[in-house]
Amino acid sequence: MSDWKPGRVVAKKQWNERLISLSFTTDLPPFKAGQFTRIALDIDGERVGRPYSLVNAPDDPIAEIYFNIVPEGPLSPRLAALNVGDTLWVYKTTHGFLTLDELPPCRDLWLMATGTAIGPFLSILKTAAPWGRFDHVILIHAVRTPDELTYQDTIKEVTRLHAPQFRFQAVLSQSKEPWALHGRIPLLLSTGALEKALELPISAATSHIMLCGNSGMIETTSEILTERGLQKHKRREPGHFTTEKYH
Repeated sequence: MSDWKPGRVVAKKQWNERLISLSFTTDLPPFKAGQFTRIALDIDGERVGRPYSLVNAPDDPIAEIYFNIVPEGPLSPRLAALNVGDTLWVYKTTHGFLTLDELPPCRDLWLMATGTAIGPFLSILKTAAPWGRFDHVILIHAVRTPDELTYQDTIKEVTRLHAPQFRFQAVLSQSKEPWALHGRIPLLLSTGALEKALELPISAATSHIMLCGNSGMIETTSEILTERGLQKHKRREPGHFTTEKYH
C-alpha cells in the first residue's frame, strides 16, 4: 500500500444532485496542468481507485477533483458522501498527455470539453503557460442544462485577467438560452456555428484543439477535424488536435 498517500477533505461543493467537487490536502506528487491521478477509498476490505483529473494548478497546495456521481458505480457515490475531515487515498504518481508541453507551436488554442471533462482545462487556465504562448485561448464547455455550467466564478476570473485573449462559449444540448449555443460540439463545428460565435476560424495553419470528454464527442469531432485537413497529434508526428476520453 506504499503506492498510496492519505488525503483529508477540506472543502466540498455540490453543484447539483450529480456533480461534486472535492478539495483535499495531501502530499501530492509534482504534476503538469491537465494531468490526472488515482483517487481511492477502502471499501469492504479492498482499495478501490479510479482516475480523476486535477482541477487545481500545480502550485496550489490544495488538490481538487470534479466528478459526476455514477449511482451504480463502486466509488463515486462514496466519494460524494465524504465530508470535511474525512480521508481518502491518492496515488503517488500522476499521468496524462493533455498538457501544453505536448503541443506543437500554434497561434490559437481551443479547449473543448463535455461535462466534468472541463476539469483539466481549468487547471491549465490557472497557470501562466497559455497566456505567454497563444494569441487566443478559447474554452468550450458543452453540457445539457445551465445548472451543469459549473466553475463560472473561475471562468469569470480568467476572463477578467485575460480578456480579450481568452474567450468562453457555453453549449447547451437540452435547453435554449440567449447567451449559449444550442446543440452539441460536433454539429456546431460542422455547420460553422461554433467558429461564427467566437469570431475565429479553426484551421491547420493556426489552431490546436484539445478535446476532453465523452467518447461520442471525441470520435465525431475528430472525424470532422480530419475531414477539414487537421490530423491527430502524436509525439512522433505533430498534429492539430489532442484527445482524452473521460468514459
